[in-house]
Amino acid sequence: MTDLTLYHNPRCSKSRGALELLEARGLSPTIVRYLDTPPSAATLKDLLAKLGIGARQLLRTGEDEYKSLALANPDLTDEQLIEAMAAHPKLIERPILIAGSQAVIGRPPEKVLEILP
Repeated sequence: MTDLTLYHNPRCSKSRGALELLEARGLSPTIVRYLDTPPSAATLKDLLAKLGIGARQLLRTGEDEYKSLALANPDLTDEQLIEAMAAHPKLIERPILIAGSQAVIGRPPEKVLEILP
């Protein structure tokens, strides 16, 4: 069985829903409460590679930090966006399930089922 890791925010209904779907299938992923233990820039780069997306696609654009840091600026590089997410983990979209070399953003929560082994 592939190790599963869930980047989780227990206050988020989508994140709770993804965890419930996994547990209903008898799966117990390693839980990373990313707001308590923010991922480093290097970890975020690895995560983006597994997701197959650019940094901008991982941003939560509705957060106050997104506006206050002017992250909508199209001139910002992926590196700058990654640094912003590492410093302000609230900006990271959630939940994210990692299964081996693959990852998926669980929006809607059922998306996590797509990469289950």
